[in-house]
Amino acid sequence: MFRRGLPAAAWLLLASVSLPVPSSYAAPSPDARIAVRHSSKTAAYTPFNSAGAVLQWMNNYRDKPDPMRAAGAIHELSGLGELRNPETAGVYLGFAAGILAGNPAKADALVDKMLPLPAEDQWLVVRAIAYSGIPQWRAELTRIVPQVTAREPMLQKYVAGKLPTFAQFRLEAQKQDWFQRVTKVSLFTPKPKTKPVVLEPTPELLDTLWGFYYATGDSTSLQRIMSMLPWAKNHDDLQKLTLGGMAKYTLAQNASRDPVLLATIKTLRNSESKDVKPVLDEVIEAADDVDVSHVRSEMLASLDELKTKGPASKRDASFWGQIGEGAIAAGCITAAVAGQVEFGIPCVVGGAVSSGALHLWTSQE
Repeated sequence: MFRRGLPAAAWLLLASVSLPVPSSYAAPSPDARIAVRHSSKTAAYTPFNSAGAVLQWMNNYRDKPDPMRAAGAIHELSGLGELRNPETAGVYLGFAAGILAGNPAKADALVDKMLPLPAEDQWLVVRAIAYSGIPQWRAELTRIVPQVTAREPMLQKYVAGKLPTFAQFRLEAQKQDWFQRVTKVSLFTPKPKTKPVVLEPTPELLDTLWGFYYATGDSTSLQRIMSMLPWAKNHDDLQKLTLGGMAKYTLAQNASRDPVLLATIKTLRNSESKDVKPVLDEVIEAADDVDVSHVRSEMLASLDELKTKGPASKRDASFWGQIGEGAIAAGCITAAVAGQVEFGIPCVVGGAVSSGALHLWTSQE
């Protein structure tokens, strides 16, 4: 579905990833900084000096929304090199999509503020428009074709419905029961010629959902994250356990710092399924008690047990090299491990998710 005790060697690994934010958050050279100006006649904005500064601003965005500033920040993130890898830019993608979703009448102006971008970064604006769900998103994509020529094939696939949008999110394909399978065979129903286009859960998507929430406060994003929680109890599939564990951890960590988020989660609990509620109760308890460390410890133990006792194909060390950079939000894990929670950076942030952070998450005692 997606790729991708502390011995002496592990301590060396910890030293390499124990900064409060990933190393890619280093401040750019002065030439790389772009002063973003407001569309009105107000003074120029002070540029963000690092991706960490952008993330802190995003975390507080709902207290003082400024869509044009948000759109202009895309340029600064591009200058910082934060948009080049889709696997580690999910939180920015979700935030950009959320800004458009919350301001559909200003979509033209906001998109124009985000563009132009270098060829390697144009994907984010194309996908953000498709994910925004604004009524005119296809027309908006068609309008910007001349400005995103490097991503025109991807753009055209979105317009044609060949790539999934947020509206096509599915936790996993619905399984037919015995009666449905028998009925289907007896009626000789032809199989569909093509697979349905769906947006499946991935580590990148988890970050994207968080970014969308930070821009909008949208409860749908939270519910989609919550839908992954039962996987935190899955002892048969290492991929699902990893993603379910990250959904649980990020919900608990963020809610422990954000009373509004915690209150929203408690309200949404009543409408969740019987599979989600028990795990969500653990999230709520951890957030209420500001005791998130045991959530991480439990998931480490579960991952270790599954790696040890699970299918041989999933125990092979090469499997971990295939999970990909997006499997863990390094800013969250390294800050938690180093005890540097005072920085207030969103626990889901992207940016240079290293294999070291992944190893730390899955092997720390």
